[in-house]
Amino acid sequence: MSKLKYKRVLLKISGESFCTSGGFGIDGERISSIAERITQIKKLGVEIAVVVGGGNYLRGQAFSKKSHIPRHTADYMGMLATVINACALQETLEGFGQPTRVLSAIEVEAICEPFIRRRALRHFEQDRVVILAGGTGNPFFSTDTCAALRASELGADLLIKATKVDGVYDSDPVENPNAKLFEKMNYHDVLNLNLGIMDQAAISLCSENDIPVIVLNIFNKGNITKALCGEKIGTLISK
Repeated sequence: MSKLKYKRVLLKISGESFCTSGGFGIDGERISSIAERITQIKKLGVEIAVVVGGGNYLRGQAFSKKSHIPRHTADYMGMLATVINACALQETLEGFGQPTRVLSAIEVEAICEPFIRRRALRHFEQDRVVILAGGTGNPFFSTDTCAALRASELGADLLIKATKVDGVYDSDPVENPNAKLFEKMNYHDVLNLNLGIMDQAAISLCSENDIPVIVLNIFNKGNITKALCGEKIGTLISK
Protein backbone atom coordinates (compact mmCIF):
# COMPACT_ATOMS: atom_id res chain seq x y z
CA MET A 1 0.00 0.00 0.00
CA SER A 2 1.15 3.53 -0.75
CA LYS A 3 2.43 5.74 2.04
CA LEU A 4 -0.04 8.12 3.68
CA LYS A 5 0.13 11.65 2.30
CA TYR A 6 -2.32 13.08 4.84
CA LYS A 7 -2.11 12.33 8.58
CA ARG A 8 -5.12 14.26 9.92
CA VAL A 9 -8.36 14.31 7.94
CA LEU A 10 -11.75 15.95 8.36
CA LEU A 11 -14.42 13.70 6.88
CA LYS A 12 -17.71 15.41 6.00
CA ILE A 13 -20.59 12.96 5.67
CA SER A 14 -24.00 14.13 4.49
CA GLY A 15 -27.07 13.02 6.39
CA GLU A 16 -28.46 11.53 3.16
CA SER A 17 -25.59 9.00 3.22
CA PHE A 18 -27.17 7.45 6.32
CA CYS A 19 -30.36 6.45 4.52
CA THR A 20 -31.37 4.80 1.25
CA SER A 21 -31.79 7.00 -1.82
CA GLY A 22 -34.83 9.20 -1.32
CA GLY A 23 -35.36 7.69 2.12
CA PHE A 24 -35.62 9.09 5.62
CA GLY A 25 -33.90 8.41 8.93
CA ILE A 26 -31.09 5.89 9.38
CA ASP A 27 -30.64 2.68 7.42
CA GLY A 28 -28.71 0.04 9.36
CA GLU A 29 -26.75 -1.28 6.38
CA ARG A 30 -25.76 2.21 5.22
CA ILE A 31 -24.43 3.37 8.56
CA SER A 32 -22.62 0.07 9.11
CA SER A 33 -20.95 0.45 5.72
CA ILE A 34 -19.80 3.98 6.61
CA ALA A 35 -18.56 2.90 10.05
CA GLU A 36 -16.67 -0.05 8.57
CA ARG A 37 -14.82 2.24 6.15
CA ILE A 38 -13.91 4.71 8.89
CA THR A 39 -12.63 1.86 11.08
CA GLN A 40 -10.50 0.54 8.22
CA ILE A 41 -8.83 3.86 7.47
CA LYS A 42 -8.27 4.52 11.20
CA LYS A 43 -6.09 1.39 11.25
CA LEU A 44 -3.77 3.12 8.78
CA GLY A 45 -2.73 5.50 11.56
CA VAL A 46 -4.60 8.57 10.37
CA GLU A 47 -6.33 10.95 12.81
CA ILE A 48 -10.01 11.33 11.89
CA ALA A 49 -12.62 13.95 12.70
CA VAL A 50 -16.09 13.46 11.23
CA VAL A 51 -18.66 16.20 10.65
CA VAL A 52 -22.14 14.76 10.09
CA GLY A 53 -25.05 16.44 8.34
CA GLY A 54 -28.71 16.04 9.24
CA GLY A 55 -30.47 16.06 5.86
CA ASN A 56 -31.84 12.54 6.34
CA TYR A 57 -34.15 14.11 8.92
CA LEU A 58 -34.43 17.82 8.19
CA ARG A 59 -32.75 20.64 6.29
CA GLY A 60 -33.36 23.89 8.13
CA GLN A 61 -33.45 26.25 5.15
CA ALA A 62 -35.77 24.05 3.06
CA PHE A 63 -38.00 23.23 6.02
CA SER A 64 -38.48 26.87 6.97
CA LYS A 65 -39.68 27.65 3.44
CA LYS A 66 -42.29 24.88 3.58
CA SER A 67 -43.60 25.72 7.05
CA HIS A 68 -44.41 28.57 9.40
CA ILE A 69 -41.23 27.89 11.37
CA PRO A 70 -38.62 30.66 11.03
CA ARG A 71 -35.20 29.86 9.59
CA HIS A 72 -33.26 30.23 12.84
CA THR A 73 -35.49 27.73 14.68
CA ALA A 74 -35.49 25.34 11.71
CA ASP A 75 -31.68 25.47 11.63
CA TYR A 76 -31.49 24.57 15.33
CA MET A 77 -33.80 21.64 14.61
CA GLY A 78 -31.36 20.58 11.89
CA MET A 79 -28.50 20.78 14.40
CA LEU A 80 -30.37 18.38 16.67
CA ALA A 81 -30.73 16.02 13.70
CA THR A 82 -26.93 15.95 13.36
CA VAL A 83 -26.67 14.93 17.03
CA ILE A 84 -28.96 11.94 16.32
CA ASN A 85 -26.72 10.89 13.42
CA ALA A 86 -23.54 11.43 15.43
CA CYS A 87 -24.75 9.22 18.30
CA ALA A 88 -25.82 6.50 15.86
CA LEU A 89 -22.43 6.61 14.12
CA GLN A 90 -20.61 6.53 17.47
CA GLU A 91 -22.41 3.40 18.62
CA THR A 92 -21.87 1.71 15.25
CA LEU A 93 -18.16 2.55 15.23
CA GLU A 94 -17.71 1.25 18.75
CA GLY A 95 -19.50 -1.92 17.67
CA PHE A 96 -16.57 -2.37 15.28
CA GLY A 97 -14.18 -1.82 18.19
CA GLN A 98 -13.21 1.77 17.34
CA PRO A 99 -13.14 4.17 20.35
CA THR A 100 -15.11 7.31 19.54
CA ARG A 101 -16.26 10.56 21.11
CA VAL A 102 -19.06 12.91 20.05
CA LEU A 103 -18.43 16.64 20.55
CA SER A 104 -21.34 18.97 19.89
CA ALA A 105 -21.43 22.71 19.21
CA ILE A 106 -24.81 22.83 20.99
CA GLU A 107 -25.08 21.48 24.52
CA VAL A 108 -26.70 18.06 24.84
CA GLU A 109 -24.77 17.00 27.91
CA ALA A 110 -26.64 13.74 28.54
CA ILE A 111 -25.24 12.14 25.38
CA CYS A 112 -22.21 14.11 24.13
CA GLU A 113 -19.41 16.45 25.14
CA PRO A 114 -19.26 20.14 24.22
CA PHE A 115 -16.93 21.02 21.37
CA ILE A 116 -13.66 22.31 22.83
CA ARG A 117 -10.70 22.44 20.46
CA ARG A 118 -8.13 21.22 22.97
CA ARG A 119 -10.41 18.38 24.03
CA ALA A 120 -10.78 17.27 20.40
CA LEU A 121 -6.99 17.29 19.98
CA ARG A 122 -6.63 15.24 23.17
CA HIS A 123 -9.03 12.65 21.76
CA PHE A 124 -6.79 12.38 18.70
CA GLU A 125 -3.89 11.61 21.04
CA GLN A 126 -6.01 8.87 22.62
CA ASP A 127 -6.52 7.29 19.18
CA ARG A 128 -10.23 8.08 19.09
CA VAL A 129 -12.39 9.07 16.15
CA VAL A 130 -13.90 12.48 16.89
CA ILE A 131 -17.45 13.02 15.65
CA LEU A 132 -18.48 16.68 15.49
CA ALA A 133 -22.20 17.38 15.80
CA GLY A 134 -24.39 20.47 16.04
CA GLY A 135 -22.87 22.24 13.04
CA THR A 136 -21.20 25.51 14.00
CA GLY A 137 -23.77 25.98 16.77
CA ASN A 138 -25.23 28.95 14.89
CA PRO A 139 -28.18 29.22 12.50
CA PHE A 140 -27.68 30.28 8.87
CA PHE A 141 -24.49 28.19 8.54
CA SER A 142 -24.38 24.80 6.83
CA THR A 143 -22.55 21.68 7.97
CA ASP A 144 -20.23 22.15 4.97
CA THR A 145 -19.15 25.47 6.50
CA CYS A 146 -18.81 23.67 9.84
CA ALA A 147 -16.54 21.11 8.19
CA ALA A 148 -14.28 23.81 6.75
CA LEU A 149 -14.26 25.65 10.09
CA ARG A 150 -13.38 22.57 12.15
CA ALA A 151 -10.77 21.47 9.60
CA SER A 152 -9.14 24.87 10.01
CA GLU A 153 -9.37 24.83 13.82
CA LEU A 154 -8.01 21.30 14.17
CA GLY A 155 -5.22 21.68 11.63
CA ALA A 156 -6.52 19.04 9.23
CA ASP A 157 -4.30 18.21 6.24
CA LEU A 158 -7.30 17.31 4.09
CA LEU A 159 -11.07 17.73 3.99
CA ILE A 160 -12.93 14.86 2.36
CA LYS A 161 -16.50 15.48 1.34
CA ALA A 162 -17.94 11.96 1.27
CA THR A 163 -20.95 11.70 -1.03
CA LYS A 164 -22.96 9.15 -3.01
CA VAL A 165 -21.47 10.31 -6.34
CA ASP A 166 -17.96 9.94 -7.76
CA GLY A 167 -16.96 13.61 -7.55
CA VAL A 168 -17.82 17.01 -9.02
CA TYR A 169 -19.51 17.12 -12.41
CA ASP A 170 -20.26 19.99 -14.78
CA SER A 171 -23.96 19.02 -14.54
CA ASP A 172 -26.16 16.57 -12.66
CA PRO A 173 -24.91 13.06 -13.62
CA VAL A 174 -28.32 11.58 -12.73
CA GLU A 175 -30.11 13.79 -15.26
CA ASN A 176 -27.26 13.99 -17.78
CA PRO A 177 -25.46 10.70 -18.59
CA ASN A 178 -22.84 12.71 -20.51
CA ALA A 179 -21.94 14.89 -17.53
CA LYS A 180 -18.20 15.51 -17.26
CA LEU A 181 -16.33 14.60 -14.07
CA PHE A 182 -13.72 17.14 -12.99
CA GLU A 183 -10.53 15.45 -11.74
CA LYS A 184 -9.07 18.68 -10.39
CA MET A 185 -10.33 22.21 -9.73
CA ASN A 186 -9.00 25.28 -7.94
CA TYR A 187 -10.91 27.17 -5.28
CA HIS A 188 -11.42 30.16 -7.57
CA ASP A 189 -13.13 28.07 -10.27
CA VAL A 190 -15.40 26.40 -7.73
CA LEU A 191 -16.54 29.80 -6.46
CA ASN A 192 -17.05 31.21 -9.96
CA LEU A 193 -18.86 28.21 -11.46
CA ASN A 194 -21.22 27.97 -8.48
CA LEU A 195 -21.76 24.22 -8.97
CA GLY A 196 -23.25 23.75 -5.51
CA ILE A 197 -20.43 21.46 -4.31
CA MET A 198 -20.10 23.29 -1.01
CA ASP A 199 -21.18 26.65 0.34
CA GLN A 200 -19.05 29.56 -0.79
CA ALA A 201 -18.18 30.27 2.85
CA ALA A 202 -16.79 26.72 3.17
CA ILE A 203 -14.71 26.95 -0.01
CA SER A 204 -13.41 30.38 1.01
CA LEU A 205 -12.33 29.06 4.42
CA CYS A 206 -10.49 26.14 2.84
CA SER A 207 -8.82 28.50 0.37
CA GLU A 208 -7.71 30.92 3.10
CA ASN A 209 -6.23 28.09 5.19
CA ASP A 210 -4.85 26.11 2.23
CA ILE A 211 -6.83 22.95 3.04
CA PRO A 212 -7.32 20.72 -0.01
CA VAL A 213 -10.78 19.22 -0.51
CA ILE A 214 -11.52 15.87 -2.15
CA VAL A 215 -15.09 15.05 -3.19
CA LEU A 216 -15.59 11.28 -3.57
CA ASN A 217 -18.01 8.39 -3.29
CA ILE A 218 -17.76 6.92 0.22
CA PHE A 219 -19.54 3.71 -0.76
CA ASN A 220 -16.85 2.60 -3.23
CA LYS A 221 -14.39 0.51 -1.22
CA GLY A 222 -10.87 1.86 -1.11
CA ASN A 223 -11.75 5.40 -2.20
CA ILE A 224 -10.88 7.09 1.09
CA THR A 225 -7.65 5.12 1.42
CA LYS A 226 -6.63 6.19 -2.09
CA ALA A 227 -7.39 9.82 -1.22
CA LEU A 228 -5.29 9.65 1.95
CA CYS A 229 -2.38 8.21 -0.01
CA GLY A 230 -2.54 11.01 -2.59
CA GLU A 231 -3.82 8.80 -5.41
CA LYS A 232 -6.19 10.18 -8.03
CA ILE A 233 -9.76 9.69 -6.89
CA GLY A 234 -12.90 11.81 -7.13
CA THR A 235 -12.32 15.55 -7.55
CA LEU A 236 -9.45 17.40 -5.90
CA ILE A 237 -10.06 21.07 -5.07
CA SER A 238 -6.91 23.00 -4.19
CA LYS A 239 -4.80 25.99 -5.21
